[in-house]
Amino acid sequence: MLNGKKSKSLLMIGLVILLAIAGAGCASQDGGDEDGAENGNQTPSEEKSVTIAYVQWASAEATTNVVKEVYEQEGYEVDLQNTAAGIMYQGVANGDADFSVCAWLPDTQANYWEQYGDQIDRVGVNTPEVKTGLVVPEYVDINSIEDLKGNESQFDGTITGIDPGAGIMSQTENALEEYELDGYELESSSGPAMTSALRSAIQNEDSIIVTLWNPHWAFARWDLKYLDDPQDVYGSDNIVSIARQGLDEDKPEAYTILENFNWTVSDNEQVMAYIDQGMSGEEAAEKWVEENPEKVNAWLGEGE
Repeated sequence: MLNGKKSKSLLMIGLVILLAIAGAGCASQDGGDEDGAENGNQTPSEEKSVTIAYVQWASAEATTNVVKEVYEQEGYEVDLQNTAAGIMYQGVANGDADFSVCAWLPDTQANYWEQYGDQIDRVGVNTPEVKTGLVVPEYVDINSIEDLKGNESQFDGTITGIDPGAGIMSQTENALEEYELDGYELESSSGPAMTSALRSAIQNEDSIIVTLWNPHWAFARWDLKYLDDPQDVYGSDNIVSIARQGLDEDKPEAYTILENFNWTVSDNEQVMAYIDQGMSGEEAAEKWVEENPEKVNAWLGEGE
């Protein structure tokens, strides 16, 4: 057995060890709190993922793939949602998508903006001065929408459109009323189906009217013309970037890239031309991004 003095000495040593361990733990915890406080004063790292909604139009595919390529090069995981125009707006409004870079405003998609605009962040114009309307091959001897009246047989009374939810389809329904084109029917299809019908008609030198827009690769491929629109039914537009509300707060770096993104109709049509030559959307975007470092760096806020 230990005598009283030894026992007391061992007890004191044990207490010192326990106090040392406890003190080390407190120091570590306190240090962590200080670091946490310091980190709390900094902007936390945002989640490196974005969901982009777009519609199945050639111009939208080109734009969206370029934006996707840029975000991926910046380390983001990108999810693309290909959908109809109305669902695109709805998805951005309710937060299912972070943003879209293919809103046609103020005219073509005015109905969707009226419905969802107060729930969406209108980030800004990314492609200025774009156009929609009724288009015919250059060899067709009609130059104005108002001249279609009385020439229904030349076109089999048909205007070949795209998906029924597209803004240009609503505009064309209005054009039929404004110009009193009762002898025509607007035929819904899709962007690819419309260009396929246009290709077939041109190969046979047949007359055809389609709903079309710039930017679009079809204008580089064939000699086409817009029919004059004296009633200004189709108006004039810009392509606008839109985002879910709050994106600027919880993903500020992603928002800054979106805010900086802008290019021209010619830029867009160059990407579409690559796709038309057989590249995939991803390959075309990668090529364009590689060829245009100054523009891409400006979107990323570099070189300022």
